[in-house]
Amino acid sequence: MHLAQLNIAHLRAPIDSSELADFVALLEPINAIADEAPGFVWRLKESEIDPTATVAHDYGDHLLVNFSVWESLESLWDFVYRSAHLGVLRRRREWFLRMAEPYTVMWWVPEGTIPTLAEAMERLERLRTSGPGPEAFTFKDSYTSSEAASLPAAAEARK
Repeated sequence: MHLAQLNIAHLRAPIDSSELADFVALLEPINAIADEAPGFVWRLKESEIDPTATVAHDYGDHLLVNFSVWESLESLWDFVYRSAHLGVLRRRREWFLRMAEPYTVMWWVPEGTIPTLAEAMERLERLRTSGPGPEAFTFKDSYTSSEAASLPAAAEARK
């Protein structure tokens, strides 16, 4: 099993504003670190040519989407908290509005599966409405791939 993750952020200003210039300048180097990180599998990109292009979607203006798949919870943890990404994460209040509801979600997917952004947003909504469980969780309240594989829906999908 692989780990899918989505996190969203409400930008304080339009992505092309001077207020977000430092953030935009960090996109390319941080995305490159993610792409080369041990355990990285895939991430949603708007453009293969422009590494600073943010993902276009229908979920609201000024909503930044980060969506990726990793080999394990540990590999994602290491990227988020043990790489240069941590310095960007520490500056998030400069660029993003504070969110009262969960803004990140993780879930297990079979190896070779790339979930859709619609599924990712559904998983986030499930976390918000039902709390953490094997179908939608966070670092703080994580579940193993074995727990996810034992769910009825996972068993049905394997048939």
